[in-house]
Amino acid sequence: MTRGAAGSGIRWTTRDLEVLPENEWIRYEIIDGELFVARAPHRKHQQVCVKIARQLDSWSEASGLGEVVISPGIIFSDTDNVIPDLVWVSRSLLTQTEDEAGHLTAAPELVIEVLSAGPENLRRDREAKLKLYSLKGVREYWIVDRFARQLEVYRRDKAQLVLVITLLEEDEITSPLLPGFGVTVSKFLV
Repeated sequence: MTRGAAGSGIRWTTRDLEVLPENEWIRYEIIDGELFVARAPHRKHQQVCVKIARQLDSWSEASGLGEVVISPGIIFSDTDNVIPDLVWVSRSLLTQTEDEAGHLTAAPELVIEVLSAGPENLRRDREAKLKLYSLKGVREYWIVDRFARQLEVYRRDKAQLVLVITLLEEDEITSPLLPGFGVTVSKFLV
């Protein structure tokens, strides 16, 4: 991943993305006007996303409370446009925040990012996106580290997301957002 606009004074916007070449192997995100460019994730990264989605989708189908969405576009503003690995959004919020193109225009309740190798990827997910999701009202943020085989859970405390627990692979992940959901972290990992 490379970082555009760093130190250049350029603030990227959603409109600027329209002139960039379309490529299924490249993902563009803008956070606070800074352009982040990432290659398609590693196969194991994608497998972790599928495993998480499978568990959340099964619970969502049974509960009827919401939907899990893989790689949704979230357009918070003209200078904050991201594609998280997964989100879980309640049915009521989804109907209020989905635009005609199928993008979310407000914070889903739960955002999940699976870490990719490299310092820029870590900075994007642990710093830039954590700050953005905190500012925009995400209620819970999971960072899944397939390398360390752990999951960090950030929850909203007053006006910001704070780390409440780091779960290891033998621990169970639960959430007040997902009543009755519980699975060991190892079920998410490859």
